[in-house]
Amino acid sequence: MRTTLLTAVVAGLLLHASVALAHRPDQPPHQQYRIGDLTLESGEVIKDFAISYVTHGTLNAQKSNAILMVTAISGNHHRLDFLIGPGKALDPTKYFIVTTDAIGNGLTTSPSNSQAQPRMKFPKFLMRDMVASQQKLMEHLGIKRVLAVVGPSMGGMQALQWGVSHPDFMDSLVALVPLARTPAWSVAVMEASRKAIMLDPAWNGGNYTAPPEKGIRLWRDIVGFLAARAPEMYRYQFANQADVIPWLKAQEDALVNVFDANDWIYQTWAYDRHDVGTTPGMNGDMLKALRVIKAKTLIMTGTKDLLNPEWEPREAARYIRDVRVGTISPGTVTGHASAGGAFPADVDYLNHEITQFLDLVTDNGRKLK
Repeated sequence: MRTTLLTAVVAGLLLHASVALAHRPDQPPHQQYRIGDLTLESGEVIKDFAISYVTHGTLNAQKSNAILMVTAISGNHHRLDFLIGPGKALDPTKYFIVTTDAIGNGLTTSPSNSQAQPRMKFPKFLMRDMVASQQKLMEHLGIKRVLAVVGPSMGGMQALQWGVSHPDFMDSLVALVPLARTPAWSVAVMEASRKAIMLDPAWNGGNYTAPPEKGIRLWRDIVGFLAARAPEMYRYQFANQADVIPWLKAQEDALVNVFDANDWIYQTWAYDRHDVGTTPGMNGDMLKALRVIKAKTLIMTGTKDLLNPEWEPREAARYIRDVRVGTISPGTVTGHASAGGAFPADVDYLNHEITQFLDLVTDNGRKLK
């Protein structure tokens, strides 16, 4: 029974990945804010820049119920759908939720969709550039302060960066399986995934006419099915260990066309260089940067996270003045995938913990009135 249940749950991961990327007619419409040229921290410019976003709920008259959601690497505005809905942590009957698409995710301006700077002509960007684009969007929407900035993985990394770059913009931060500074281990994982793509002859220096399939398959294995999960997740799924091979192929088959290879390369470069300590004015001092954060902060880690190791955000949390640190579903071992929305126990736990945290931030909703 235990084996059957776990097999069903893990098999559901593939379905979750596909559904999370599909935008249905019954969902709030995509919107775009066309900013024009976006000057990056490096001084380079992304030409004809537009940020993609979706909103849930209604902004109240006081504009006091806004929440900003920022997304994970290779993810989009659906990345936290499992937290959004009536009765869930991000309840649109209470909150106005702005869910954004990060630079390089194929919806916001990216190497894959830029007409002016296509493919490898696209300038390199940082997570702080993602934050800058989101700040411009919030200004466009007339929102000067939010209840929370919420994000998983790379989204959690952006959330912490928001707290450093704009400490007076939010009441709280919810950072799921984040990093304050990307450790060498995570850089090595991302470098392996890039090499998998770039060493595929079909990549052709980024000028492919069809997805470099062999490289994409290996990238998915390295990140999605090794680093983003824990060994325990496979323990009961495969009575015969050789059965993992056809299972992996089925996952790869479904994911080859889901995310552009060049977009992945560019987002991983931003991932590698993430360090709140390099924020202008912080002089490379991560501890100084973390002490700047004023928002109530909730950091949630995944047990045996092999992509964003647990020790890094837990160490960073020591220098944030008002922080709660927790483990997603204590007693389960779902690693980085614990913030992915695929496991019912993790989903229930996150909805419960984030609901309680936001109730604390809003004084059980009294601050929304």
